[in-house]
Amino acid sequence: MAVVIRPAVAADQFAIKMIVRAAWLNPTGLDWPRFLVAEASDGLIGVGQVKPHRDGSRELDSIAVVPEWQGQGVGTAIVRELLASEAGVLHLMCVSTNAPFYERFGFRRIDRHEMPPYFRRMARLAGVFQLLARGDQRRLAVMRREPTAT
Repeated sequence: MAVVIRPAVAADQFAIKMIVRAAWLNPTGLDWPRFLVAEASDGLIGVGQVKPHRDGSRELDSIAVVPEWQGQGVGTAIVRELLASEAGVLHLMCVSTNAPFYERFGFRRIDRHEMPPYFRRMARLAGVFQLLARGDQRRLAVMRREPTAT
């Protein structure tokens, strides 16, 4: 079955929100014009965006694929397409078990002192939630991808 990666349109808004929420990702900042979507004959099957932050940092974010399509290269195709138009520094946050996926694209884990302000705040919040969850093993990884040559 053919999968097409394309820019989102206004009619995709509801599906983007549903896919992101079903993946238990942060549902804030879902501005549909920033998204790329993966579409198959039965509708949207994956989404992703690059989100700007007030501190000037940019984040690869909201990368999600519906369960039936996971493991078939859809997420990889979305990430590749998003990165193709991003030559500058990019950051991302993910569950640490997903870090190897992003390392394939040149991302590396960074320490708190390397993080832009937005990511330091989010890492601090994640630490508080982790304590409240009594050490849940879903640790947060903050990652960075250096600028690419154009």
